[in-house]
This record gives sequence, structure tokens and C-alpha cells, in this order.
Amino acid sequence: MQLRYVFTELRTGLRRNLSMHLAVILTLFVSLSLAGIGILVQREATVARDSLGDELKILVNLCTDDDPSHSPNCASGEVTADQQQRIEKEIDDSDEVASSTFQSKEEGYQRAYEQAKRSNTEAAFEGPDPVVTVERWPAAYWVTLKTPERADGIISALEGLDGVSVIKDQRKALGQIFGIMTVLKYGSWIGAGFLLFAALLQVTNTIRLAALARRREIGIMRLVGASTLYIALPFLLEALVAAIVGVALAAGVLAAFQYWGVERALADHVQFLPWVDWGDYAQALIGLFPPGIVILGPALTLIPTLLLTRKYVKV
Repeated sequence: MQLRYVFTELRTGLRRNLSMHLAVILTLFVSLSLAGIGILVQREATVARDSLGDELKILVNLCTDDDPSHSPNCASGEVTADQQQRIEKEIDDSDEVASSTFQSKEEGYQRAYEQAKRSNTEAAFEGPDPVVTVERWPAAYWVTLKTPERADGIISALEGLDGVSVIKDQRKALGQIFGIMTVLKYGSWIGAGFLLFAALLQVTNTIRLAALARRREIGIMRLVGASTLYIALPFLLEALVAAIVGVALAAGVLAAFQYWGVERALADHVQFLPWVDWGDYAQALIGLFPPGIVILGPALTLIPTLLLTRKYVKV
């Protein structure tokens, strides 16, 4: 009998305040979609930095026995211990360098293999006679600069040293890419923030109107000793229904964005970057930091509903 009352009140509340609930759902849908896109852009920036470094880093590849760049610095074959010590000394002595990290062949190969799997180009790493092997992959130094504007000194000091194969410096291009990603990420989050605030206001108005419409029933339930939680349960279920519908719609938009926007458009036309995959999509849905939309949607409706009903259901 009690559950039947709760679900009857839920159905009545949804029908009575249909326009308000639709407004909450649409606002949640748009705001959660923007928030999810912001999370995906943040994940893309992380994936790109893991692959290419960032505007503060340059990559110094060391020589191998079969150097693909055919650099004159690799005439003696694979980098020797003495050559590597001199390279390290030049890096440590430079006033343009903040820090450096050595990357072994195995670490570099594994990193490249993981990135190839993201972009579905792992065929070169697999099979009985793979094109890319650990032995052919160069060891390297990731050099972190103090400022992205100053690198000419360290580059000129290293590029003529024996044992240095290639110095990869993509500061200008990467700075532009990450700048665009930053604008997209924060722009989507700012837009989502305004819309989520609007959703909170709509939830507040919906609760207030629903409580006023049921004030007689609430008064009777108070007189017979019903608890605040029991009286508030239909309101909470209404908020949960709105959140579920809004999250489902936003998840569908994010799935369409991942499939059509990323995999069918961006990944096909911009192949030098690794792109977010369905694992990152799942992170945008159920991640903890930043919270995914599956967590964010119900929290934005249930928490204010629970707090506000304590005020509005009192007689």
C-alpha cells in the first residue's frame, strides 16, 4: 500500500508538472552534453601530450645500429656509453633546460605500441616479421624546457653531437593545438556551468510548485505521523527520473560525437594525433575526477531536492 502510494504520487507529480520536468530534462541534457565533451577534450589533451610531449618538451632520439634518419652523427652505429655521457652533460649544463628524462628502447617501444593501438595502426608492430621492433626503436631523452620560447641553444648544442639521431621540436605546432583544446575544454565547461545553474533553479521551482500543489496531502500525512523522508520520496523519484532521462540523452549525444565526430571525421583526416577511444568515452560517463555525467546528473537533481524538500514539506 505504501509503495503504491509513492508511485501514484510519482505519476501524478510527473503529469502535473510535465512542462517543468521537460525543461529540467532539456537543460540537463544540453549541459551534461557540454560537460561530457569538455571531459573528452581534456582526455584528448592528455593522450596527445603522452604521445607528442607538450610545448615545453623536445625529444632527442639516440642512434641505433640501423638508424632510419641516416644521420651523419650515427656513422659509428648505435650510441656508445661515452657519447651518451657527453649528451647528458650538454643537457645538464644548459641554462635553457629545466629537467630531462631518459627513455629506454623498451619504454619507447611500448609507448609507441599503445599509441598505435589507439589509432588502429598496430600492424607494423605485430606479425612474424614486424617492421617496428624493440631493437630498431631508439632510446631517447625527453628534455623539459624552462620556457617554450628558449630552445635554440640546447638544440644547436645537441644536433651536431655523435650519437644524436634526430631532435624532434614541435613547440609551435603543439602550442597551437593545445591552445585550441584549452579553449574548447573551458568553453564547454563554462557553458555547461551556466546551464547546470539554470537546471538547479528549475529543480527548485519544480519542487516548490509540486509541494504547494500537494500541501493538503502533506499536511494530512504530517498529522498521521509520516516521516519527512517518506513524504519527500515522490519528489526524489521525480528528480531521479528527470536525471536518468537527461543523462541517457547526453550519453547518446556523446556516443554520436565519439563515433561520427572523432572516429569517422577527425581520426581519418588528422592521423598524426592519437585520438580518444571508447575507454575515454566510458571515463566521461562514469569517471570520478572530473565526475562523469552519470554521477553529475543525479547529483545535480537529488541533492538539491533532498535539501529543499526539508523546507517545503513542513506544515
